[in-house]
Amino acid sequence: MPTITITKLYDLVSVKLGKETAENLTTFIEEKIKGEVDTKTSILATKEDLARERADIIKDAANNRAETIKWMFLFWIGQMAAMFGLLMLFLKK
Repeated sequence: MPTITITKLYDLVSVKLGKETAENLTTFIEEKIKGEVDTKTSILATKEDLARERADIIKDAANNRAETIKWMFLFWIGQMAAMFGLLMLFLKK
């Protein structure tokens, strides 16, 4: 499909519909396209946004790692206490 410029569209439409209607139509199309482009560009993430999110993810991962290590030590201390209790129970008999 060949591309068409606003000027060429104006020329083609002005022959059929008149100059005022063609001007209104091309102005409407330009404003609609500009609005869509503005909407899309406001949604896009910049490199700074991505870098900030990456830093937040790394920080969260470090915090989760510290929490996991803490709970691992508590688990193993509990396991050792339970094994020590069972051992003492068997040795007492």
